[in-house]
Amino acid sequence: MICTVGDLLLDVVVRLEGPLAADTDAFGRARVAPGGQAGNVAAWVAALGGRARAICKRAGDVAGRVLAEELTRRGVDLRGPQAETGTGVVVSIATPDGRRSMLTDRGVAPSLEPRDLDPGWFAGCAWLHLPGYGLTASPLREAVTAAAGYARSAGARVSVDLSSTAAIERAGAERFLVDVRALAPEVVFGNDEELALVPGLEAETVVAKRGARGCAIRRGGVAEERPALPADVVDTTGAGDAFAAGFLVGGVETALAAAARCVATMGAVP
Repeated sequence: MICTVGDLLLDVVVRLEGPLAADTDAFGRARVAPGGQAGNVAAWVAALGGRARAICKRAGDVAGRVLAEELTRRGVDLRGPQAETGTGVVVSIATPDGRRSMLTDRGVAPSLEPRDLDPGWFAGCAWLHLPGYGLTASPLREAVTAAAGYARSAGARVSVDLSSTAAIERAGAERFLVDVRALAPEVVFGNDEELALVPGLEAETVVAKRGARGCAIRRGGVAEERPALPADVVDTTGAGDAFAAGFLVGGVETALAAAARCVATMGAVP
């Protein structure tokens, strides 16, 4: 089983037919689905044949209920406390060339506290996957650290995704690096820009996600590069989360296949 701790958000993915223009309409397609990095990775783990558990603070409003039902329908075991309102939303805008920008309101997700966690949730967990977004605000930062301790006690290994350059800069690169090191992850995922912000970050395995250029994997000082699989790119939202899930479930081949599958459709979940 692979557990994740972090955000479960409502994803609104918009694929534009052309550029945005001020004070008038823009046309395109939209998709609404579960999102947030913890939710995305868990959904992909389940879709790839693994057992998935997502530990998130969520809201009991209409959007929150829909998210919980949809993630459960996808085979994810959802745990964590519930607030009355405050479901977070991510609006991802994809341009015709496949690039994307995101507007994020994380809602109640960062208010997960260490006392909200049940150590029993980590029993049977082979991997605990921690998005770097969880290190950008308290009390979620402290909850992530506590979760890593519970998971290690249960025999799990830990992986960390650096999430985004904005997340690292928001937390402060030095503080972020200290927090990641304290988690002692066996695997770290990040793109080249994210990894450049935390020089000196070491792990048993460091995976640089390079989009259309594939990935580079460094283990014990030995680097290996793997090309991306061919794909007709529709939307790159969530491709890194699909890749991370695939890597934890079945290694680099599964990771590259999941990423190619993700970019060929709209949205961050399968």
